[in-house]
Amino acid sequence: MQTLSSPFTFKGGIHPAYHKNLSSRAAIRELPLPPRLIVPLSQHLGAPAKPIVKAGDVVKAGQLIGEAAGFISAPVHAPAGGKVTALEDTVTPSGRPCLAVVIETDPNAERALLPRIPDWRAADKKTLVQRIGEAGIVGMGGAGFPTRVKLSPPTDKPIDTLILNGAECEPYLTSDHRLMVERAAEIRAGAEIIRHILGARTLHVAVEDNKPDAIAAMEKAFRDVDGDVFVTVLRTIYPQGSEKQQIFSVTGREVPRGGLPMDVGCVVENVGTAFAVWDAVFNGCPLVRRVISVTGDAVQTPSNLLAPCGTSFADLIAACGGVKGQPAKVISGGPMMGFAVGSLAVAMGKTASGLLLLSSSRVFPYTSQACISCGRCVDACPMRLIPSELSQFVEADDIEGAEAIALMDCIECGSCAYVCPAHRPLVHHMRRGKAVIMARRSKK
Repeated sequence: MQTLSSPFTFKGGIHPAYHKNLSSRAAIRELPLPPRLIVPLSQHLGAPAKPIVKAGDVVKAGQLIGEAAGFISAPVHAPAGGKVTALEDTVTPSGRPCLAVVIETDPNAERALLPRIPDWRAADKKTLVQRIGEAGIVGMGGAGFPTRVKLSPPTDKPIDTLILNGAECEPYLTSDHRLMVERAAEIRAGAEIIRHILGARTLHVAVEDNKPDAIAAMEKAFRDVDGDVFVTVLRTIYPQGSEKQQIFSVTGREVPRGGLPMDVGCVVENVGTAFAVWDAVFNGCPLVRRVISVTGDAVQTPSNLLAPCGTSFADLIAACGGVKGQPAKVISGGPMMGFAVGSLAVAMGKTASGLLLLSSSRVFPYTSQACISCGRCVDACPMRLIPSELSQFVEADDIEGAEAIALMDCIECGSCAYVCPAHRPLVHHMRRGKAVIMARRSKK
């Protein structure tokens, strides 16, 4: 194992105030089991899971309650045992409607575990991929792409490099940071399983240089791993944790426009995903809980909580001592790519990395103005797009024009909106344009 300083830097990016000091030293603590869980059946990218339980059923902790409904889908399990009181419509933190299973929890309920695979090196790779799939594991750093699919590249796309993403570039969030510091051995085991499945010779553990304690923990955990293993220290810049940008920062390889990481022989997995893989293989535990940062200047005790999926935001905040004053904004996720929520009844899912509460001193009203053609958004865009032109195309409902200049390549990181002196709602324009394009493609 070697420690490297990355010689590469992607084009663009920004340096927001990070505010990670609020919770970066807060050790992970387990949330007491809430009396009620609202478990969304859409906690992943792709088709929502199909419910296989009904109101009145008694379920065990870890029991399957929603089957995967297609190739790009993932099963959902009961985070705790208890009684199913309802199947009801809810909304995800992004505001999208979905069906949820409501469970009145029983702390003494039995657990339903998958068979353990302690000797995973002797197991067939297909068996390991199947276990990851049946455990409902998805990417835990963002979109929630089903990990089973990601670890099954076509035979003509050999993977030579696995990148373990520990950058955590979003301001405020520290859940991955604490996981690396406190659960380094388990992350290593999960990474080794993923690497074994892919047959990747090279492994990079990528961490931004603002996390020296996480870097030290990764160095210690991976020091005796065979093969080409590197703890790669990345420059602190947003969005360093984005998949395509991280691949370039680590390897110098550029994913082609419209392409995927596998096109350049890489797979990127979040450190939280590696931890979940370890838990599923070694302990037979499906993905039903995760570490989430509850932070911001409007929460009494910023914390990193190990909480069951389906926990309401209200319960998370209560476990952190409640609020300080009246929060002006509550965001699911980080301030750059998260979603403002209007109700604390919304429940967290597998991709919930943070819950951010901001006071009025951190939230500023503004009025959007016309583009002044300053070019700052162009300089900031890590995808080498022209956000100002894309925005104007979408505003004019010229979606075809926006698509022609690569709107679908936008990763919605928010760098353009952050630097815009005219306060243009650039990300909102991009999301609206992309949604129209996807709807049209689906209709065709």
